Amino acid sequence: MTAARDEFGNLRLDEQLCFALYAATHAITRVYRPLLAELGLTYPQYIVLLVLFERHESTVNGVAEALKLDAATVTPLLKRLAEAGFVSRERSRDDERVVIVRLTPKAEAVAPRLAAIQNTVRCRAGLDAGQFEALRAELVALTDRLCRDGEASS
Repeated sequence: MTAARDEFGNLRLDEQLCFALYAATHAITRVYRPLLAELGLTYPQYIVLLVLFERHESTVNGVAEALKLDAATVTPLLKRLAEAGFVSRERSRDDERVVIVRLTPKAEAVAPRLAAIQNTVRCRAGLDAGQFEALRAELVALTDRLCRDGEASS
């Protein structure tokens, strides 16, 4: 290692929080992938369904906000979920520009299997309930801080 590189020790990959989060996210989605594939779902489609299980119905923009994504990213996911029969989409009677998304009976029917998949992934993570909640809470707080700081500097 050169002297110039030594002076920037914070450039080591294994010391990067961003890489640790990236690698953990990749590992988690790798565990989800085959389990969700049995239901004909991808991980992004799964998290869209989670929003709708909480809200029962939402606008496209509401789903996008909940996932911290833009509507243009969420729209194709919703279209594929509708084509697969998991959600219905209809234009609002009050405003034709607004699309309302609802779960279908097919989605409701797979809810117990999705809950079992989430439990499987949680067990594979090897965290007890307290560790799981502490990690989740810290990641939510980190996300909130970064989003708030990003908005302030925009």
